[in-house]
Amino acid sequence: MTSKAYYIFYYPLFICLLSQAQIKPEIQRYEPFIWKSETPEDCPFEQSDEFSKIYFTGIKSGFRVGDTWYPTWAEDDRLYSPFTDGHCPRLDGGKDLSISDGVVDFGYGAERTSTGNAVMEGDDPTSLTIYSLGLSHASALPYHGRYPAGSLVFNEVWYYGTYCLDPAGQTKYGDTTYNWPWLGPFVGFRYSTDYGRTWIETTHTPEKPIFGETGRYGYPVKIGSPHFVDFGKNLEHSPDGKAYLVAHGADIQDVDKRFFNASWITGDQVYLFRVTPAIENINDVSKYEFYSGKDKKGNPIWTNDFKQIKSLLEWNNNMGCVTITYNAPLKKYLMCVTDGGNTCSKMNSYILEADRIDGDWKIISYMKNFGQQAYFLNIPSKFISKDGKSMWLLYSGNFAADWNGDKIIENPPGSHYGCVFQKIEIIK
Repeated sequence: MTSKAYYIFYYPLFICLLSQAQIKPEIQRYEPFIWKSETPEDCPFEQSDEFSKIYFTGIKSGFRVGDTWYPTWAEDDRLYSPFTDGHCPRLDGGKDLSISDGVVDFGYGAERTSTGNAVMEGDDPTSLTIYSLGLSHASALPYHGRYPAGSLVFNEVWYYGTYCLDPAGQTKYGDTTYNWPWLGPFVGFRYSTDYGRTWIETTHTPEKPIFGETGRYGYPVKIGSPHFVDFGKNLEHSPDGKAYLVAHGADIQDVDKRFFNASWITGDQVYLFRVTPAIENINDVSKYEFYSGKDKKGNPIWTNDFKQIKSLLEWNNNMGCVTITYNAPLKKYLMCVTDGGNTCSKMNSYILEADRIDGDWKIISYMKNFGQQAYFLNIPSKFISKDGKSMWLLYSGNFAADWNGDKIIENPPGSHYGCVFQKIEIIK
């Protein structure tokens, strides 16, 4: 069993199951503060000239539910999001329990893992209603887990991606012993034309994923857990009408590997790719364009050949789960990155900014031990203020609050397991 699975299901899960269905947020107030940035000396990103501080305004909202919340803002003004590794209430007062790790068997294993589909209604995180639309089941085999990834609702179609994980360990292939890097391939997208009530499953499988990567036998993936760039309501601020995706990964050529070098929350590089969102395109690899560096004039190079993909950003042993939101009032791209360390202890997160999606990316603040164990950070565009300086940071936190004697505290306050919103401002 993976360490994340153990703590998710044998610590917070049973508490969640005993609680009553909750569809109103839990509000917490505390003394506002500026998070002290502690950027490591080897950071490859220049300090932003425009922003250098993250101000926590002293108000937290959220829900004690499952994790993996990546809301997408649809044309009907609702937010639609995946969730997993825990429960989410239904409108009828019941709960749906999603389990993406097939090692933890609650009546089904890796051949029938589940991911959840949820809705957030409201214009402010302090007054949101959240509820589940149900679960989708799919096989993770030959891997042990299958988890939510990129999620997008565009023109009334919900595209929902999943990726695979294996537990850490070693395997012998021929005469060579390999370390499993944990992060498996991105499988592909299922889709719904009725806002998540019914689904058409992807034709791709974990053994034959859309981009042909494996993640097993020592081969780290480049696109394991991609997320759609948040361009606002129904992609209204996309520069060309296309959907962009960003993912963390690693390279087989890496000679300075750490343990858990490429996992659900650790990696070395960030990769970027795009597609025109349509049912006929979303599972067709030939319809995708991959970032492949810049030309002599500094313009991005796009290729249809996955083998030519190049990293958008790289910081060896210091990267991990990544999301991007376009802040329309500021005309800025904001990138959230989490370096999950050993994947079960304290985690570091940082926020970058850029005028263009291909950079140059500059760091705003490096938040050491944020959460202290916060992960899956993103900034929902629906909750960005009219001047662009105020927004809500969404994440999950502290699934392993006492791991090998390492006591994890909630910092900032309210950083619990589930769905956490913190109101922040970016300032000079």
